Amino acid sequence: MTAVLTPERDAGLTAVDGSARVGAVLPPLRIGRHVIDSPVVLAPMAGITNRAFRRLCRESGTRFGPDRPGAPAAGVSGASSLYVSEMITSRALVERTPESMRLIEHDPDEHPRSIQLYSVDPATARAAARMLVTEDRADHIDLNFGCPVPKVTRKGGGAALPWKKDLFRAIVGAVVEEGARGDVPVTVKMRKGIDDEHLTYLDAALAAEQEGVAAVALHGRTASQAYSGTADWAAIRLLKQTVTTVPVLGNGDIWSAEDALRMVAETGCDGVVVGRGCLGRPWLFADLAAAFAGSDVRVTPNLGEVTDALRTHATYLCDFYGEEGRACRDIRKHIAWYLKGFPAGSTVRNSLALVDSLSSLDALIAMLDPDVPWPGDAAEGQRGRAGSPRRVALPEQWLESRELSETHRRTIAEAELSVSGG
Repeated sequence: MTAVLTPERDAGLTAVDGSARVGAVLPPLRIGRHVIDSPVVLAPMAGITNRAFRRLCRESGTRFGPDRPGAPAAGVSGASSLYVSEMITSRALVERTPESMRLIEHDPDEHPRSIQLYSVDPATARAAARMLVTEDRADHIDLNFGCPVPKVTRKGGGAALPWKKDLFRAIVGAVVEEGARGDVPVTVKMRKGIDDEHLTYLDAALAAEQEGVAAVALHGRTASQAYSGTADWAAIRLLKQTVTTVPVLGNGDIWSAEDALRMVAETGCDGVVVGRGCLGRPWLFADLAAAFAGSDVRVTPNLGEVTDALRTHATYLCDFYGEEGRACRDIRKHIAWYLKGFPAGSTVRNSLALVDSLSSLDALIAMLDPDVPWPGDAAEGQRGRAGSPRRVALPEQWLESRELSETHRRTIAEAELSVSGG
C-alpha cells in the first residue's frame, strides 16, 4: 500500500470549559485494567464487525496510516483502538450455537478481546458472562442497551429495556459480578431512551456506575429516531457531567476524524464510539488515532488502494466463513460504501453487487482505473441507511411503569431468542 496522507487545516477546537484547546491530544482510554492508546471504540454492528472486518481496521495503521513506510511518522496506528464484536445473544451463547461460537472468535493478536452481549434476563446474562470469563474467551464485555430494531424492542429488549430500572440494574450487576471473577471489565452502550418523552440514559448510566461498570457509552439518539436526524451531542455532554467516576464515550454522527475532535471538544467525553462512519472506510481508525495523537495527517487513498482494501476484506471473510461463496455474498453489501464518491460506473457497480467468487471480483476490479485519486468531499459524510423517525414497537403497557410486572417478565423471556441489531 502506498496511500497518501495529506495535512488538513487545524480544526481550531475549543475545550468544553470555553478555553482554547491546544492540539488534539487525548490521554489513553482506560477500561478497567485495559489501556486503549487511541480513545476510539468500534461500535458493534450486526453483519459488519466480525473478525474479518476488525482485522482490516486494526491493520489500517500499517496498510494506510502514519506508520506506513514513507508516510509522515506519527507513532500511531489503527491497532491502538478497541474493536468490539457483533452483538451476541446471551441465550445463544449459553446454548453454544455454531453461529454464536463463530462470532466470539478473535484473531490471536487481537487484544483486548471484546464481546458485546445482548440479554433481557439476569440469569442468562450471568451464565453467558460466566462462560466467557471462566473459559477465557473475552477480556472485555459490553452490554447492549441501544438496539432500536423493532423485533428487539417489541419484546422489551435493547433500547426499550432501561425503562425497566430494576431489570436493567439486575442484568448489569450480574454481568459485572461475573466479570470481576476474572478481572474482565464490563461496559454498557445505550441510547437516550425510547423517545423524547421517555428518556432513560441518565438514570441508567448512574445505575450502571453504581453497579461497577468500567465505562458508559451513549448514542445521542432515541430508539424512535433509529439513525435519522442529528445525534444529540448535548446529551453526551450532560452525561459526562453526571457520571463522574468512569469514562463516558460519545457515539453518533462521527464521519471523520474532525467530527471526533469536535465531539470531544463540545462534550468533554473521554473517547468516541464509531459505527457507520467506518463502513467501506476501515482506514478511518488510522485517521482517528493520528488526530487524537495530535497529528493532522489524514488518509486519502486512490481507487487502486481502496479496491485493494476491498479485495483484502473479501479474503478475510473467506477465512472467517470458511467458504468463498458466503464471503462473496457478504462483501456485496460493502461495495457501495467502498466506492462512494469514485467514478466507477453503474455497470461495474451493479456487477460488483452480484459478485459470487474472488475471481469475478478480481476481474471487475481490473476494469477500474487504479490511479483515480481520492474524491474528497464526494467520499465523505454519512454512510449507511439513516431511515426515518418511527413509533417504537413495545410490549403492551410497557410505558405504564418503570418497574417490571410479572406479565412483562413473561413477555421479555421471549426476547432471549437469537436476534441481531446494533
